Order: sequence, then structure tokens, then C-alpha cells
Amino acid sequence: MAIAFTVNGEPKSVEAAETATLLDVLRNHLGLMGTRYGCGLEQCGSCIVLVDGQPAYACTREVGTVADRKVTTVEGLGTPARPHPLQQAFLDEQAGQCGYCLSGIVMSAKALLDRNPAPSRGDIVAALDRHLCRCGAHQRILRAVERAAATLRNGGRA
Repeated sequence: MAIAFTVNGEPKSVEAAETATLLDVLRNHLGLMGTRYGCGLEQCGSCIVLVDGQPAYACTREVGTVADRKVTTVEGLGTPARPHPLQQAFLDEQAGQCGYCLSGIVMSAKALLDRNPAPSRGDIVAALDRHLCRCGAHQRILRAVERAAATLRNGGRA
């Protein structure tokens, strides 16, 4: 079945079963490898993408539920030549070690900053609570989100 939706601002149509996971379609049909498979049970947050601006688990979300909707993956935020302020802040703060969980964390942080451009440390912690990172970079991750928020408030692009 053809399922049409917008991915990173571009209209897409994929031939897939409506019950295929969004993660499978993003990675295996569209070649967007930034979204990761972690646990497959909505327990780690590695697969978080934005659906109509809201964080969503791509590992369990059926692709049929995103028909005619907007999906944003980490690839849709910036480019290597012009990274999104969140991506740049994560680089500047060295906020990842293995990096496996970071795409999901960045997407949750993006949703937070879109709805609250001046989050408190507590707001950031709450927004990232669903994410599991084994590297111990939590403090650097929090600093990166704070840095990105300040950049965006001071005229950086969203």
C-alpha cells in the first residue's frame, strides 16, 4: 500500500504495509539512518522522531498512522556545513560518547525548545527523562540543551 507523508519537509510516498513500523520505513525504505533502533519497546528513546512537532517512538509507531502528517528526523534539522544550534551545542559540549542515543535526545530537545524557548534545568530533565544513555554524558547533554536554548533566544535559527 502507498503511504504518503512529509519527511523533513519533503513529500514522500512509500510502498509498505500500514502496520510496518515508522522506524523500518525511515531506515529501510527512505535511507534515513539517523533514527536508531534501541530496544523496540519504547523504553530507551533512541528512536524518537517528531510527528507534527511532537516526540514519537518510531520503533512501535505504525507507518499508517503518519499518513498525511509531518515527520522530522535528525537529518531534517541541519547539515554538516550548517548544523542546527542543537547539533552545534552537542558538538561544543562534547555531549555524546558513543552517540547511539543522541538522535532521539536531540529530537526531544528540539520539541522542548519549540514549545518552550527558555526551559529551566528541570524542564530539560523532564523532557529527556524517557531517554536512556549508558555513556554517562548526562550533565554535558543538559548543558548542550541549555546552550542551544540561549543561542536560539539570541537570534540563532530554529
